[in-house]
This record gives sequence, C-alpha cells and structure tokens, in this order.
Amino acid sequence: QVQLVESGGGSVQAGGSQKLSCQVSGSTARRLCMGWYRQIPGKEREAVARIDINDRPQYAGSLEGRVTIFRDNAKNTLNLEINNLKAEDTGMYYCAAAEAGWAGQCPDGSDYAYWGQGTQVTVS
Repeated sequence: QVQLVESGGGSVQAGGSQKLSCQVSGSTARRLCMGWYRQIPGKEREAVARIDINDRPQYAGSLEGRVTIFRDNAKNTLNLEINNLKAEDTGMYYCAAAEAGWAGQCPDGSDYAYWGQGTQVTVS
C-alpha cells in the first residue's frame, strides 16, 4: 500500500519561496505517476504540477514559471518548489500518486489512487 506524507508547509511572506516534500512509502517514487494538487478556500481542488515515470513534468498554466516539480530518488520523495508566492496561493497542498498503466501512461485529471493528508501553505 502506497502511503504519502507531505511536509514543508507553513507561513511565508508574499514574494517568498516554499519547498514542499512528499515522502513515499510502500513503493518507489520514481516508478509512480505523481503530482501536487491544491485546495484553495472556496475553490475546487486543482492540479499544480504532475510528473510521469520518465520524469517529464507538466505544470498548471496559472503557475507555470513559478513552480518546479522533481523527485529525489535517494530520499524517495516528490518535491515542489514554489517561487514568488502570492496571497492567492494560500491553501492546502496535496501529494498524489498512481501506478502507471501498462504502456507507462499516467492518469488524467485527478484520478490518482493515493493521496496524502496535505500540508497548509499560508501566504501573507
């Protein structure tokens, strides 16, 4: 059973940066389709960034240029760096994972099987 535990959230001033980490257990991060999602108050959960099993990233249009998603294979983690944080980035950030399909394809949208509990990012 894959388990995901996020860390790195907290309070940060606008214009600052934050690094979020997702510790993977029960599997190997580099073999999973993975992603970061966020839930902003009053809005639906949205994708922030995703990465496939070939380490190809995909970023949400509204955040592209400010975020970087990457794995640390030695630590078996998925990470997200967010730069130039804005007040509207405040929300709960979730790590998600899924096994790739038989051809290596990753799920569409937010159809991921495994989710962490989330880590709160507050920008003021």
